[in-house]
Amino acid sequence: MLLSTAQQSGHSEIPSRLKRQTDTWWCMLPLIILAVCLSTSHPSWAEPARLFRIGVLTAAWGKPPHVQGLLDGLGELGYREDHDFVLGIRFTRGKRQDLERAAFDLVEAQSDLIVTTSIVTTQAVQRATTQIPIVFTGVEDPVGSGLIHSYAQPGGNITGISTLDIILAPKRLEVFQDLIPTLKRVLYVYDPTDVYPTMAEGLLKQAAHRLGIELVVRTVETEADVHTLFSQVDQLEVDGILSATCCVLNIAGSILELHQKIPTMFHTAEFWIEHGALASYGPNTYISGRQSAHIVEKIMKGANPATIPVEANSNIQFIINLKTAQILGIDIPPKVLVRANHVVR
Repeated sequence: MLLSTAQQSGHSEIPSRLKRQTDTWWCMLPLIILAVCLSTSHPSWAEPARLFRIGVLTAAWGKPPHVQGLLDGLGELGYREDHDFVLGIRFTRGKRQDLERAAFDLVEAQSDLIVTTSIVTTQAVQRATTQIPIVFTGVEDPVGSGLIHSYAQPGGNITGISTLDIILAPKRLEVFQDLIPTLKRVLYVYDPTDVYPTMAEGLLKQAAHRLGIELVVRTVETEADVHTLFSQVDQLEVDGILSATCCVLNIAGSILELHQKIPTMFHTAEFWIEHGALASYGPNTYISGRQSAHIVEKIMKGANPATIPVEANSNIQFIINLKTAQILGIDIPPKVLVRANHVVR
């Protein structure tokens, strides 16, 4: 049967229309597939990513330079606080009895990584977890203290930045005598449960003998012992106090209270110089924190701390507080002043 012209025309248009529709479909297919994939994928793509949680344990009274160095170091690497990571700090203010609880608090808070600032804080966190990565920023002898197996292959969940503080102890005493040539009796107070001040004592005695200085050693086990000792410091007839490396039992804080009465030498500048200590000689702890940022970044990217080599901070600072020297009536020799990295005037 013959079709009419209209019928012929309508019938001839069907394949062309279908072709156009089919072409349109194939053009849109990639977009449809993408939409389906997005709608069925994990919804986290549309939600804020979980921030990396960095816990910090310090025995200090406030945010130490280690932490500011870490923040600045992470910033230099392109990471922003409260955008890429969050920081939670626990201060124990020299109270040794609070270290264990503070360490467990950081573990219970589900920290992804915990940064420590000394041997005692690192040991406290080590007892609290064997799973969460720990990055120390101020440990003198991590191998000798049993924290790691070796510098190249730490093993376990701990790595970080070591300092040279133990071997610097004799030099610190020597610098103290350079500041005060008449220095003859120096008080050295420490907690005998702290491994590094104990190790440093032997080196300090050797240096004192060589320098013609009498090292007056006293050990304390409680904050009450510290208070009693320093309330009777006049009876010791010392003309200088050398601070040990750790700040548990508030020993360093008690030494600082005497800064306008007796010359004081500290192992780091943090806090102490700002609040009146005469001088400090030791590692730049801000640099330790900044160095640690590279290690923290590796762990944030999934690296195993057991295989991240421990680095050493060899940046040593000598700082003099000239204001305190004037209060004490001490004339610092010009040749000593020029050796200082920084002078507070």
